[in-house]
Amino acid sequence: MSIRPLDGVRVLELGNYIAAPTAGRILGDFGAEVIKVERPKVGDELRNWRLYGGDTSMLYRTVNRNKKSITLDLRTEAGRAIVLDLIRRSDVLLENFRPGMLEKWGLGPEVLNEANPRLVITRISAYGQTGPLSQRPGFAAVAEAVGGLRELVGDPDRAPVRTGVSIGDSIAGIYAAFGTVMALFQRERVRSDDDPEAAPIPLAERVIDVALNEAILSVMESLVPDYLAYGIQRERVGGRMEGIAPSNAYPCADGTSVIIGGNGDAIFQRYMRVIDRPDLAADPELQDNAGRWAQRERLDAAIAEWTGVRTRAQALEVLEAAAIPCGPIYTAADIVADEQYRARNMIQPFAVDVGAAEPKTVGFPGIVPVIGERSLPIRSVGPDLGAHTHEVLADLLGMPASEIDALEVS
Repeated sequence: MSIRPLDGVRVLELGNYIAAPTAGRILGDFGAEVIKVERPKVGDELRNWRLYGGDTSMLYRTVNRNKKSITLDLRTEAGRAIVLDLIRRSDVLLENFRPGMLEKWGLGPEVLNEANPRLVITRISAYGQTGPLSQRPGFAAVAEAVGGLRELVGDPDRAPVRTGVSIGDSIAGIYAAFGTVMALFQRERVRSDDDPEAAPIPLAERVIDVALNEAILSVMESLVPDYLAYGIQRERVGGRMEGIAPSNAYPCADGTSVIIGGNGDAIFQRYMRVIDRPDLAADPELQDNAGRWAQRERLDAAIAEWTGVRTRAQALEVLEAAAIPCGPIYTAADIVADEQYRARNMIQPFAVDVGAAEPKTVGFPGIVPVIGERSLPIRSVGPDLGAHTHEVLADLLGMPASEIDALEVS
């Protein structure tokens, strides 16, 4: 089965690192032809991040799956001319340079629009294309802090910490992909029957502007409204969630931990009976979430006492039988062995270069969301640098091999 809703859509990706490439990955996952433009000889710096062997990291292979790689030097007139030629044959331009960089190269939205009046232009930057901070550089680490996330991650008696992945980049990439698909949908919805190539949608409405800090702010739930309505300043609460109890990680006898979320009123009653604490289930002060949050230390102590004399497997067996939301804290090894991931095709094998004498079969995370009961198949993992330069420039632009070779040498 091969369901590809974005078949026929061509995306030109000028992005590096994680944010824009994540958007390109999502579009490519669902059928778009994504042509990734990389610097000659160097490529996207992500190729060297967490590189433990070979010449291309698994991070690059993951984020840039289902794409083609071509090399062009955008600092040269020839490189920019080729980009414009590709733009004329594309539906989307995706980029995450600092605001003003495309304009500096003579590839600003007005120029791109002149080349292709139906083009969707998706831009990701630290603070957006407008506003007093728009020219300031910034990676996801800064955006996560400015967006309000970093202040809430970690224990209250220690400095804020960061999640173990570039969550700000990934969230921005998801929003960028969503914005791109919205613009494509709008473009098709208002297409003129008399002139299918007409562009009734103004340029400003075809520019998708995603800021890293705003992407983080958008997932901060009621952080700002709670402050403005009640004067509440959210604080770090470790493994808990502010105002929700009991919900935490609890240590087990075998040195592992389990996550248990028993904060629903009806669930709490079953939960306390399961851990042999009917007194807590009956306590009038614990009948709603506000009361349980006020006594979270007492509840967590009782739960930890119960989990502490059981292995992870024993605790989960009892909790699952009582329909208490719970789960193990997985490592990569656990994920690879998990039957649920396997059943939905969420770990897909590819032979890749890892710096050994022979390629190694490596599992890569599947495509989300699922369509048709199982993850769609990944067509290819992130390509070698410039692997498709000849194919793309010859097939799309009709360039002779000699001209392409000259570009790659220069």
